[in-house]
Amino acid sequence: MAAARREFVLVLLAGAAGAALVVLAVRQAWAHALFTPPKPLPGQDIAVTGQQLVPLAGALALAALACLAAVIATRSVIRRAFGVLLAVLGAGAAAAAVTAVRAPAVLAAALGKGGGAVGGALDGPLGGSTTGGASAGGAVHEIIIAGPGRVILAGAPWRAAVLAGAAAIVLAGLATAWHGQRWPAMGARFERAAGPPAPGQSATGRPGPAPGADADSATMWESLNRDVDPTVDDAARG
Repeated sequence: MAAARREFVLVLLAGAAGAALVVLAVRQAWAHALFTPPKPLPGQDIAVTGQQLVPLAGALALAALACLAAVIATRSVIRRAFGVLLAVLGAGAAAAAVTAVRAPAVLAAALGKGGGAVGGALDGPLGGSTTGGASAGGAVHEIIIAGPGRVILAGAPWRAAVLAGAAAIVLAGLATAWHGQRWPAMGARFERAAGPPAPGQSATGRPGPAPGADADSATMWESLNRDVDPTVDDAARG
């Protein structure tokens, strides 16, 4: 039983660590979009995170965490079913991470990110569009040229981290589907043992009151309420 409990805890920790690693990795910069407008406008370097490029990976990792909670709360066949689901979620996160990150997707995400940070779009004479925000005095705080840009992919280590986290989720799911039926259930230590307790013992196996003790106590209190000495038998009172 102790070995099964240790295995249960290790599997849960591995699955939770894998899901946390995926969530952490997709929040990092996976690519940079570089826009070089004509001088004197400054160049723009916009970081694009993995969450913007492959949002499915992060969503599946969060679903895996919820599935781990279900594994803790369930038992038997239902727990094994959640183990299969956990393995599927991990495989889906890995598949999303290996999806090719293409330059158009990076540029689109960068332009969407920049456009949301500043004001509305303005048509510019530079073959694209410019988005800017102006102060009360008319000074432009930021200009983003939505024209041709270059993409630098810098997220290979983080994509590898997503794959490692997804692999941990898959392994946790497979272990749950294979061995989950023999693992202890949540709150099992507080359940009553099968069968009635022996005389003189409580349901937990500890010494308890003898049979009829509760009834004797109730009779004693009733006698005291009637101003009758319970230590004197009926023959003596008669």
